Amino acid sequence: MRLISTLTLCGSFFCSAIQAASYSVSSPDGGIKFTVDDNHAQPQYQVQFNNKPLLNGSKLGFEFQRAAPMKDNVEISKSATSSHHSSWQQPWGEARIIEDKHNELEVQLRDKGSKEPAYTLRVRVFNDGLGFRYEVNKNHALYITKELTEFNFADSQNSTAWWIPARGWNRYEYTYNTTSLHDAAHVHTPFTLKNADGVHISVHEAALVDYAAMTLNQRRPGTFVADLTPWSDGIKVKTNGQFKTPWRTLQIGDKATDLLNSHLILNLNEPNKLTDTSWIEPGKYLGIWWGMHIGKNTWGSGEKHGATTELTKEYLSFAAEHGFDGVLVEGWNTGWDGDWFYNGDVFSFTQAYPDFDIKAISEHGAKVGARLIGHHETSGNVSNYRNQMDDAFKLYQHSGVRQVKTGYVADGGNIKRIDERGLPRFEWHDGQFMVNEYLDNVKLAAQYQISINTHEPIKDTGLRRTYPNWLSREGARGQEFNAWGTPPNPPEHTPMLAFTRMLAGPMDFTPGIFDMSFNGLGDKTNRPQTTLAKQLALYVVLYSPIQMAADLPENYLAKADAFQFIKDVPTDWEHSIALSGEVGDYVVFARKERQRGKYSGNDWYLGAITDEQTRSIDVPLHFLEADKKFEAQIYQDGKDAQWKNNPYEIHISKRIVTAKDTLTLKLATSGGTAIRFKAL
Repeated sequence: MRLISTLTLCGSFFCSAIQAASYSVSSPDGGIKFTVDDNHAQPQYQVQFNNKPLLNGSKLGFEFQRAAPMKDNVEISKSATSSHHSSWQQPWGEARIIEDKHNELEVQLRDKGSKEPAYTLRVRVFNDGLGFRYEVNKNHALYITKELTEFNFADSQNSTAWWIPARGWNRYEYTYNTTSLHDAAHVHTPFTLKNADGVHISVHEAALVDYAAMTLNQRRPGTFVADLTPWSDGIKVKTNGQFKTPWRTLQIGDKATDLLNSHLILNLNEPNKLTDTSWIEPGKYLGIWWGMHIGKNTWGSGEKHGATTELTKEYLSFAAEHGFDGVLVEGWNTGWDGDWFYNGDVFSFTQAYPDFDIKAISEHGAKVGARLIGHHETSGNVSNYRNQMDDAFKLYQHSGVRQVKTGYVADGGNIKRIDERGLPRFEWHDGQFMVNEYLDNVKLAAQYQISINTHEPIKDTGLRRTYPNWLSREGARGQEFNAWGTPPNPPEHTPMLAFTRMLAGPMDFTPGIFDMSFNGLGDKTNRPQTTLAKQLALYVVLYSPIQMAADLPENYLAKADAFQFIKDVPTDWEHSIALSGEVGDYVVFARKERQRGKYSGNDWYLGAITDEQTRSIDVPLHFLEADKKFEAQIYQDGKDAQWKNNPYEIHISKRIVTAKDTLTLKLATSGGTAIRFKAL
């Protein structure tokens, strides 16, 4: 801690400031420095990285409805510092043990006139970034109309940004823009950028609870202001006066892969609140899902109905035979007929279509050794869902269902709720109302020992640490856009996701499409714009504790040699290391399996993917244990593979390797390499 130009009365813990004050806290390695001061009309903070400005003076504070603002009328009154170093264990995750090493600065601010406390600013600085939040403790209601937090980037004119637009017609399901920082107007987080020195930064938030999601609005060149998603009445956040905001986070690194190797978001969340997590099971699943997207089946009833007893039993038998844990079935419950996108009022979450016998299906699943995975699509009518949620989870628990995929399909601010007067109101997916609604769903599911995979979700902010039954979520443009999107996901999309959306947490992207030609090949049709090898590599690159084998069973049987990798790859990891990559261009991940079930904990897996460019990447294998030999089972693009007209050519080989070896990966256009390192 440093105090500048101030007279102090210091006790054993707090220092009391009498005049203008400036306080700093640095990361344990000294690379990151956060400073807050009240030397200006409004309290500000700055951030340095490697002794260079990263953020210039950025304002802090709030404005309220019918209450005095907390901005130019506040001053620092006290401060304190502390240090913390511990580790904690995830019940599942991209790494089993997470190190939490940070320094903390607590700064209390008060009203200049009355000297009454205004808010506390709590700052935690790690070697991989920092987080700060506001803590307010008033005895009267406060309705926030503006959060005034700024992010004023130094040398912004020479910075590059990767972003999707905030508060548009869709939720988060856009392809990413690559622009100068100044051309990023109103953006969602995680928001990734690189400055002229090559420093990579991601702006996001952690522990979003009972608050509105933060978007970023560039009000003047290089300066972004927190723009909270409002309620339908325009208020941003409604509180009783006692609240803590989410952590405003900056992940910082010398190179792009530093962002991927950061655990900052998890470390800023509260510890696990579930006393028993033994029932929470990572794994892989199949689904009666892709057939609907490519027009083979329908969600509603009729001749092409996908969710039938007969087809579900077939899928369950196939899943069990090939080592999968379950089968997701969409479209089993009444309400899908007609224009289901707008059918949220009529969905039943307990009444099945006549051709879907959930009891017979559950009994068959128990017999063969694979579970039914549940599905709740709300079409954005959350009041209808909430009224049935308890009964719906009871039905699933009775049927042996342990995981449920929820859906909140609704464009823009069209989430429908019924207010206390019985009137319909329409909210955003990421406003305070829905932030609470999603979390209530997860908490209630935990009471029935059910895990949740949320689609059309609120963005991930690390709450899987606190509620580990929140296994995964969507929150980006997923695989289904390759079936009908205009346009489908481009080759750069998945290497872009690694450095943007995936910084928030697991994503249920649903990889593993083996038939690229359901609409024909080339680049003028809806289809995955990847090679077959890239589809395999996605299982390692895009992390989720539940991974889907998204294609039809017959397409896997037709390419059984490549299907073997999907059967082998785990979804729960002891360690994960991003080895190399650049945002939107390519990425290489290595992960060591965690000991669980059939997985010994000895094998490593590697995934490498590229954009539209071919690449040759040298990968030293120094991550392998030095005293062991491994059989590298390599699935890579064939010599003439390319995504447009020859996506299927794949070369599968084996060789013995050690940590001293280096592999050269040849990636085709929108190609990839997937490797299992089997310990010998």
